[in-house]
Amino acid sequence: MVSALVLYSCSLTERVPEDKHLLEKNEFSVNGEPKNDDELKAQMYQLPNTNILGYNLRLHMYNLAKPNADSSYLAWLDRKPGRHEFMRSLLSEKQVMRLGNSFVVAGFSNFLKKTGEPPVLVDVARVKKSRNRLYAYYYKQGFFRTKATWKIDTLADKRAIVTYNIETGKPYIVDSIKPLIETPVLDTLYRSTKNLSVIKKGKQYNEADFTAERERITTLFRNRGAYTFQQNNINYTVDTVNTGYKANVDIVIDNESVRQGDSTFVRPFKLYKISKVNIYTKNPSAEDQTVDTVSYNGFNIYSTGKLNYRPKALTDAMFITPGSNYADYKRVLTSRYINNLRVFGYPGINFVVDTTDATGGSLISNITLNPRKKFRFNVTADFNHSNIQDFGVQGSLGLTIRNIFRGAETLEISTRGNIGSSRDLAIQDHAFFNILEYGADAKFTFPRIWFPFNTEKIIAKEMIPSTIMSFGIGRQKNIGLDKENFTGVLSYNWTPKRNRHTAKLDLFNIQYIRNVNAGAYFRVYKSSYDRLNEIAKSYPDLPLGYYDETGNLPVYAVFPFIDDVLENRTGVAISEADFEDVRRLEERRERLVENNLIFASNFTYTTTTRTDLNDNSFFVFKTKVESAGNTLSLLSGLLDENKGVPTGQKTIFDVNYAQYIKGELDFIKHWDLRRGKVLAMRAFFGLAVPYGNASSIPFTRSYFGGGSNDNRGWQSYSLGPGRSGGRNDFNEANLKIAYSAELRFNLFGKLNGAIFGDVGNIWNVFDQETDPDKTFNGFKSLQDLALGTGMGFRYDFNFFVVRLDVGFKTYNPGRPEGERWFKEYNFSNSVLNVGINYPF
Repeated sequence: MVSALVLYSCSLTERVPEDKHLLEKNEFSVNGEPKNDDELKAQMYQLPNTNILGYNLRLHMYNLAKPNADSSYLAWLDRKPGRHEFMRSLLSEKQVMRLGNSFVVAGFSNFLKKTGEPPVLVDVARVKKSRNRLYAYYYKQGFFRTKATWKIDTLADKRAIVTYNIETGKPYIVDSIKPLIETPVLDTLYRSTKNLSVIKKGKQYNEADFTAERERITTLFRNRGAYTFQQNNINYTVDTVNTGYKANVDIVIDNESVRQGDSTFVRPFKLYKISKVNIYTKNPSAEDQTVDTVSYNGFNIYSTGKLNYRPKALTDAMFITPGSNYADYKRVLTSRYINNLRVFGYPGINFVVDTTDATGGSLISNITLNPRKKFRFNVTADFNHSNIQDFGVQGSLGLTIRNIFRGAETLEISTRGNIGSSRDLAIQDHAFFNILEYGADAKFTFPRIWFPFNTEKIIAKEMIPSTIMSFGIGRQKNIGLDKENFTGVLSYNWTPKRNRHTAKLDLFNIQYIRNVNAGAYFRVYKSSYDRLNEIAKSYPDLPLGYYDETGNLPVYAVFPFIDDVLENRTGVAISEADFEDVRRLEERRERLVENNLIFASNFTYTTTTRTDLNDNSFFVFKTKVESAGNTLSLLSGLLDENKGVPTGQKTIFDVNYAQYIKGELDFIKHWDLRRGKVLAMRAFFGLAVPYGNASSIPFTRSYFGGGSNDNRGWQSYSLGPGRSGGRNDFNEANLKIAYSAELRFNLFGKLNGAIFGDVGNIWNVFDQETDPDKTFNGFKSLQDLALGTGMGFRYDFNFFVVRLDVGFKTYNPGRPEGERWFKEYNFSNSVLNVGINYPF
C-alpha cells in the first residue's frame, strides 16, 4: 500500500520542473482557527488540480501525453540510417515533415493535452494576488483592519501546501444612516419605505447589503415613474474615522444631470406618466399594405395591411396603459405576456418623451409586435428500441395554426404512428412489422381563463393565465391488450408569483381506456400464466382435460381451470395457499382487463428558486392533489342502468368508473460544489386511495418502481410491491416512497460523470390487496426500501444531454432475509439505463 501511494505521488509530479512545486492544497487559518469554506477557496487565483473522489484524472491524462511528439518523431527518423531517405522516397519531404504533426503521430498526445489538465505549479505572484483577494473579501464584510499573510510549505516529491493566515480584527457596525436626496419626490418615496432598507442600524457592515440596497432603491424609484433614474445615481459615504468600530452611512442621491447639445445642466428627477400607447403590427397575408388604424380603450393600434387581430386581444396583453405611471415591472409583464401568446416574436418596447406635454413629464410608449407565421408544419421521424419492440419506426405530422379566431389563440393538430417488430411469443402475427400504434391529438390554447364567469379578481392578468383544451385518441395493435383510448382535458395555467411559482388546474381530465384484446391476457402477462401452470402441475390427479401433451396447462384451459378452482369443481382438494393464489391472480386479471373510465380534477402547484439554466444551486417543490369519480358518482344514481345496483358496482354507459383521491409531494435540491461538481437529490411521496365505486387504482394512475428516472438498479415495473420480489410482469401499487442522490462531476470537455444512490419502493395500502409482502404495514415496512447504486456518464450537447447509467441492486428486499445486501452486486445483474437529460 505504501509503495502504491509513493508511485501515485510520483506520477502526479512527473511533469513538474525541478525548481517548481505542484500545488497540493490551499489551507486557511482565520483568527487562529482552520477554515475550509468554499467562499475562501473562491478567492484563490490558484486552485489544486481537479480530482474525482481524490483521483486526479485529468492531470494523469496530461502526464500520459508525450511532451514533444513531433520532436520524438524527428528523433525516430534519424535513429536508423536510411529511414529518413526511405520515407522521403515514399512521400515528399514536406509530407514527411507534416506527418510529425498528424493525428497518427501526435494526435493522441494532443488529445490528452487538450482534454487533460497541466499541473498547477505554485506561483508566488498568484499567491500574493490570492492574499489580496482574501483581504478584500473580509474588508467588504466590515473587517476594515484585516491582516493577511501567507507561507509556502514544501513537501516531498515536488509538492507544496500554501497556507493563508487572516487576522480580521473587530468588525465595524452600521450606526447612523442619513439619506441626502436632493429631489423632493424621491426623498418622500425613500422615506415611505425606509423600514424596508437592507442597510440597518446595529448590523455588521457588509458591502453586499449596500449593493442590494442600491438595487432596491432603483427598483422602487423606477417602478414609481422615475424613468431616467439609474443605479449609478446612488452613492454612499461611509465615515469610520475615530468612531469606535462604528460606520456612519450617508446615502447620497444628487439631482439628475442632463446633457443637451454641448452643455450639461442639473434638474430634479421627474416621475413620468404614460400619455399614449401605440401598438404597431402587420398582416403579412394582406395584399393591401396601407396602414389600418384602430383606437380601442385609449390605445392606438396601427397595422400594415388590414388588422388581423381583435383589438381586445392586443390590449389585454398590455400592462403599460394610457394615464398610468411609468413602471419597469409593467414593461417586463407586457413582454412576458406577449411571449406567452406564442403568436408574436420578442416585442420591441420603447419610450420617448411626449413633446406635446408642456411639463415634460409624459412618455409615449411604442410597442412593436412581430407576428410569427400563421401556419407551421412539423414532421418528425425516429427509430427506436424498447422492452416491447426489437425495432420500430415512429413518426408524427403536426400543424400549428396561430391566431385562429383572431384572439391570439393557437390550435395544434398532430397525428402520430409507430410500426415495430417484436419477437414476443404473445404475438401470434409472425410478420416482420407486427406492432402498430397510431393516434391523433388536437390542442387549443387561449391566452386567458376560458370560463363562464369573470375570474380576474381571483386570477389577475398579471399572473399571465391561459386555458388549454385538448383531445386525443389512440389505438394499439399487438401491444399488451391492444388498448383504445380517448382523452379530454380542460386545463388552466397561471403564475401566482413572478417566475418562481406556477399553478395548474385540470378542471376536467377525462380518460377512457378500452381493452380490445382482453382474451390475450395470459399470453401477455406470462408471470400470471406461469404461476397458474405451476399450481395445476402440482396436482397430478386433476382431470386430463387440464393438460396438453407436454403436461402443461394450455392457455385455452386457463379460464376453465380458474373457474373450477374458485367454484371447487376440480374434484381435487386444492390447498388454501394455492386457492388464495388463484383468487388473487384472477382478481388482478379482472382489474387489468376491465375498461377504465377516469373523470378527474387535479391541482398542481410548483415553486422554484432556479434563476436560469446555469443555476446549479436551487430547489424545486411540487405538490399535486387529484380527485376522480365524484361527478360521475352523482350522475350514476340518475341512470336506469344503476337502479338497484349496490354501491361500488355502478357504471356509466356500462363501464365501471374510477373513484379515488391522490396526493403527491416532489422535492428536488441541487448544491453547487464548484469546479464542475454538483450534488443533486430528489425526494418523492405519493399516495392514491380508492373509495366509493372502486376498490383499486386504475393501472394508468398507479405507481411503479425502477427505470432510468427512478431506482436505476431495477428495470421499469420490476421493483416491488414491498418485499414480494417483483413477481408480476408489470408490478404497480398505490403508495410510493423514493429518494435519490447523485454527485455529478466533469470528466473532461462535455463528458460528465456521476455516482448515484436510489432508495425507494411501492406498496399497496387501503385497497383490495391483502398479501403482507405487498402491503404497507407501518414503519416496519420501511425495511422493504430497495437500494440501487451505480455510476453513469452524461454527454452535454448544449440543447440536451444523453445519459448512460449502470445500476446495481445493492439491497434487494425481495430476497430472503440475510441475503439482501450485495448478493446481486455484479454486472450480470446490473441494469443499463439510457435516458435524455438528467433524471432530476
